[in-house]
Amino acid sequence: MAGHAHSEPWDVGFLPVDPVHKLYYEQYGPRDGKPVVFLHGGPGGQTSKSNTEFFDPKIYRVVLFDQRGAGNSTPPAELQNNTSQHLVADIETLRQHLQIDVWHLVFGGSWGSTLALLYSQTHPNRVKSLVIRGIFTVTKAELEWSFSVGGLGSRRMFPDAFDEFLDFLPSSDRSDPLSGYYKLLTSDDPKERSRAARAWNKSELTMSQLQPQENTFQKLDDDRWCLAHARIEAHYFKHGAWLEEGQLIQKDNIDRIRHIPTTIVHGRYDVVCPPKAAWDLHKAFPEAKMIWVPDAGHAATEPGIFQELVNACDIYAHES
Repeated sequence: MAGHAHSEPWDVGFLPVDPVHKLYYEQYGPRDGKPVVFLHGGPGGQTSKSNTEFFDPKIYRVVLFDQRGAGNSTPPAELQNNTSQHLVADIETLRQHLQIDVWHLVFGGSWGSTLALLYSQTHPNRVKSLVIRGIFTVTKAELEWSFSVGGLGSRRMFPDAFDEFLDFLPSSDRSDPLSGYYKLLTSDDPKERSRAARAWNKSELTMSQLQPQENTFQKLDDDRWCLAHARIEAHYFKHGAWLEEGQLIQKDNIDRIRHIPTTIVHGRYDVVCPPKAAWDLHKAFPEAKMIWVPDAGHAATEPGIFQELVNACDIYAHES
C-alpha cells in the first residue's frame, strides 16, 4: 500500500471543552498547509500517526484528535456529556482554537463518516471537501443488522462469531444483545466491564476485514482502547446516536452539503457497515462520487480501500 510518510507532530496538546472533558490532539505537515481534520471511528476509537498516511505532507496540515472519552482524551471511557452534538461542537471548538478558518478537507471512516456528515450539515460553510468511508448513518436497520438475533444481518454472515458474542451474555439478556452489553459495560464492576469490552471488540474485529491480518486482535491487549471503544459504542448505539431516524440522508440536510465536493468509498463486502447505507446516501446525494471497492470489507487498512482513500485525498489536495 502506497501511503504518505509524515515527520513527527509539530504540535501536541490537550484542549478543555467543558468541565469534564479534555481532548487530545496532534498536528502534522506544514503549518500553513491546507487543513484537514481526521475523524476516527468507533465511536470510542482513537487516532495514531498512521492516520496521517492518507494525506500529502507537502500540502496538508493534518489535525488528529481523540473524541470525548477516547484514546488519550480524558477522562477515559467517560459517558457524561458525550453525545453526537457534543462531538460536533468539539470540532468547532478545536477549529477555532487552532485558528483555522475553513477545513479544506473533512475525512471520516465508519463512525467517522457519521460525524463528518453531521458536522458538515451543521457547519456547511466550514467544509470545502469531504472524504468518507464505510458509511454508517445509525438507522434502525443498520443497528438491527449488527445486533438482531433473528434478522438477516451479520449473524447470517458470521454465525460463529455472532454466537460467541451472544453466548457471553447471561441467557436472560440474549434476546437484546445491545441492551445486555450496555448493562455490563456500564456496570460498577471493573472486571465485568473489562470482560464485556473484550467480547464486544473481538466480535467487531472479526467481522471488519475480508482477509484478516495477523495483528487483527492485537488491540484487545490494550485495556484503555478496549473499554473506551466498546463502552462508548454501546452508549451511542443504545441511544441511536441522538439522531432522528434517517436524519443524515434527509433531503433538507443533504441540500446543505450538495455544494461540497464529496467522495464516498465503501467495501463491497463490508459486514460491519452494510453497503446499503452507502448506496442510500449516494441516492440521496448523487453529486457525491461513489467508489465501490470490490475486494474489501470494512477496515480502512484493506489494500483497495486504503489506496482509494489516498487517491481521493491527493485529488482534493490540488483543489482550490
